[in-house]
Amino acid sequence: MSNLTRYMIKRVAILSLTLVLAIYATVVIANMGGYVDKLLKDQIKFEIVQRLNRDPKFAALSNEEKERLIAVQFNARIKAAGLDQPFPIRSVIQLTNALTLNLGRASFLKSASGSSMVSEIILERLPRTILLFTTGTVLASLLGLYLGLQQAKKALSRFDRSMILFSIFTYVQPPWFFGILFILLFSFYLRIFPPGGMVSAPPPADPLGYALDLLYHLALPLITWVFATFGYWSYTTRNIVLQTMSEDFVTAAKARGLPSNRVLFRYVLRPASPPIVTGMVFALVFSWTGAIITEAVFNWPGLGLLFLQAIEVLDAPVLIGLTVVLAYLIFLTVILLDIIYAILDPRIKISG
Repeated sequence: MSNLTRYMIKRVAILSLTLVLAIYATVVIANMGGYVDKLLKDQIKFEIVQRLNRDPKFAALSNEEKERLIAVQFNARIKAAGLDQPFPIRSVIQLTNALTLNLGRASFLKSASGSSMVSEIILERLPRTILLFTTGTVLASLLGLYLGLQQAKKALSRFDRSMILFSIFTYVQPPWFFGILFILLFSFYLRIFPPGGMVSAPPPADPLGYALDLLYHLALPLITWVFATFGYWSYTTRNIVLQTMSEDFVTAAKARGLPSNRVLFRYVLRPASPPIVTGMVFALVFSWTGAIITEAVFNWPGLGLLFLQAIEVLDAPVLIGLTVVLAYLIFLTVILLDIIYAILDPRIKISG
């Protein structure tokens, strides 16, 4: 077994334990005071009453018999779900459900189809967030990477100093701030883009018209996100590349008379790529969860807006579900990064 294989097995074991502990802590914190248990019991009772009310035989019973039948079925469901057990046992059951993505039902929120299942609500919103923020993050990072390389090649030039000022300005301002400015400028003053929403109301009936209308509404929030974030990537790339350029092996490559582009791409970019890739991959992961205030400003119905709506109505199952999904994404991302590091940096592959 190679050093790299042993290293990966150890990393997966440590990260798996971290994932379990993080989700268990989420379950325990969310259930302080028995709030989650109360929600689960209310859901069970609601489902029983709804099902029995559809039975004509149940309607013919007296109120006392109805209450007795509801109580019998309720107690049986409570026992089957383990909610009659002490909290340590209940918390393990809830942990198991979370790890298997059995996220239960939302307390108040529903999907567009009317479903209360947390998994269906999240899966309905996830593609919308990916469409906006993942696309925007990819475009911003690639644009920033290109500009950062140009800055490093022309360090302290007028272009470099101008980009540094721009990067600092956009970094200290939250994206939703530019969102408000761009809505005022492009929607209310120039009337080029709609101020918010994902599609028009009512949306076009034909698929092509719907897709074009979706892209039309996507344009302004996408432009805003790219504008607000690409300066960060250019500044980060510039600094990492300049720091790598000062290494002895780069100086030696230059002394051998190698072309500047070959030195840049072979001797600078490869050792400089791990921290850049780390930032990009984690940015992509967190882009899948959306940006709460930015989605609220543009009324974009993604996971960020779902976070806000769940907080407003105190929908604990949805909040727990979103936290569990994010924990899984980070877990898979860190494992993926370890593999990418071994490919990009031979030193990691050799040392394990």
